[in-house]
Amino acid sequence: MTSLSLTQEHISELTPEDVAALAGRLETDDYNNPFEALQDWHLLRAIAFQRQELVEPYIYLLDIEAYDEA
Repeated sequence: MTSLSLTQEHISELTPEDVAALAGRLETDDYNNPFEALQDWHLLRAIAFQRQELVEPYIYLLDIEAYDEA
């Protein structure tokens, strides 16, 4: 399964171990090219939108900052 073909159904089937492996790749940053890393980052972000509980331990990898629009 590639991140480009990931559907909501695929995301719903991911396990904590799958997300940990994805986060591990991002943490070690051992990619052949920057586009592979970007694909994994987008995948983690998609998971965060649909299954936030799986991504909570790795949210720092997304570098999402909360801000106040007031």
